[in-house]
Amino acid sequence: MYQLKDLNIYYDKLQKEYGAKGLDSIYNGGCINNPNICFVFMNPTGRSIASKKSWKGLKSPWIGIKNIWNLFVELDLIDKDIYAKIKSIKGTDWTERFAEEVYNDVTKHKYFITNLGKCTQIDARALPDSVYKEYLDLLKQEFIIIKPKIIILFGNQVSSIVLDEKISVSQVRKKCFIKKINGEEYKFYPVYYPIGNGRFNIDKSIEDIKWIIRHELIENSANKKEYQ
Repeated sequence: MYQLKDLNIYYDKLQKEYGAKGLDSIYNGGCINNPNICFVFMNPTGRSIASKKSWKGLKSPWIGIKNIWNLFVELDLIDKDIYAKIKSIKGTDWTERFAEEVYNDVTKHKYFITNLGKCTQIDARALPDSVYKEYLDLLKQEFIIIKPKIIILFGNQVSSIVLDEKISVSQVRKKCFIKKINGEEYKFYPVYYPIGNGRFNIDKSIEDIKWIIRHELIENSANKKEYQ
């Protein structure tokens, strides 16, 4: 049985093939024991301070980047004081200790953050499907290890590759896709990509994820208690 850290050697190998020279892979982070939500983004960029060779702390997504945390604060998935600090400092001012503090908070809120592709690029250039598909089996291993209750897939490309069918998120809002991996069923929800070129859709992302949380986590939890 793999542990998450066992996958890093494969991610580092793929970084050499598909990522920017001089940058490290960004892996994943957060709650690794049956999280309520696993968020799957596309791939990291060199804007993350954690991608630097000199960074010895967590190699987790969105370290040193501000805008994505706007999504998590609107979903009540980050403490307000930590969010305020993220917004008040420069990305280059993140310390390894502060990154640990942020991801301890992510863990406390019971979610996990990862990317389909772990190959860090200099910028937000588009990657072909063929590169993302090189990571698909490894992403499935992450699901098997952490066993998330639900999985949020951001954007058309990520959703289509993970679900192995053509997906347009605008046509499947709030729709659950159930797929078997290693004999276990997992619930997937495609959602608008909330940052970069997709930043104008962040309100739709927030609306849909709030509905998913209410429907899948709150109502289902209440129903289970009622019938116990």
